[in-house]
Amino acid sequence: MRDNMANVRGDLMAGYLKTSDIAKAVGVHVNTVRLYEARGYLSPVSRTPSGYRRFTPTHLEQMRLAHLALRGPHTGGRQVALELVKCAADGDLGMAMELAYTYLTNVRTERTHAEAAVEFLERWAQGQTLDTTRHTLSIGQAARHLGVSVDQLRNWDRNGLLNVPRDPKTNYRLYSAVELGRLRVIRMLRRSGYSVMAILRMLRRFDAGETEQLREALDTPGMNEDFTTVADRWITTLTKDEERARALIRQITVMINAAAGQ
Repeated sequence: MRDNMANVRGDLMAGYLKTSDIAKAVGVHVNTVRLYEARGYLSPVSRTPSGYRRFTPTHLEQMRLAHLALRGPHTGGRQVALELVKCAADGDLGMAMELAYTYLTNVRTERTHAEAAVEFLERWAQGQTLDTTRHTLSIGQAARHLGVSVDQLRNWDRNGLLNVPRDPKTNYRLYSAVELGRLRVIRMLRRSGYSVMAILRMLRRFDAGETEQLREALDTPGMNEDFTTVADRWITTLTKDEERARALIRQITVMINAAAGQ
């Protein structure tokens, strides 16, 4: 793909580019180029008298930026990425650069939350008490105590994240400090972006007596997980998206330098 881009730059930049030239250079289908043009992700494209599009080197760089920015996932915010692309198409490269750094900041914030949640988990896994409630609580009391809904607690129970003891007479769930501490870990991980499946995978390892490498368990789907989402490998997703944010900044730098004649 890099060779294709180099060839296009070297051989075709002297004149107008065809839709197929843009598609080949970026590594997309020609319909993607047309779609991005129609949605305003590229600046207006002139046409020949016979109706053929006449793209310029500027359009090629805009297409590279749009293709890079609009591929998911968007841990830094899809709307930010979309606005970035539109600003570049409108010629406001300064705002595009500002938005690229906003996107980078958002990704780093998400990553900080994810890393902090893992530290919280590791303290608990090493035996740190996370709740000192002296009496058992009903499910409603536990929900209020933790600031979550009763439905959330039931859902975590149904998904196997914990096994809550029940009153032998009423069969009602009884939450002690042990269950509440575990729930604090689950809540922290969920609020930091980890999926239920990732947490379940990690807790199964913990319940089997393995208190090391829980971070890896959160980020490594098992062989039996046929369908995975970005939240099933959240740390990896955030790391890759931070790399993409840096690539956006580099691409906008190329466009600014070209516009300034550097």
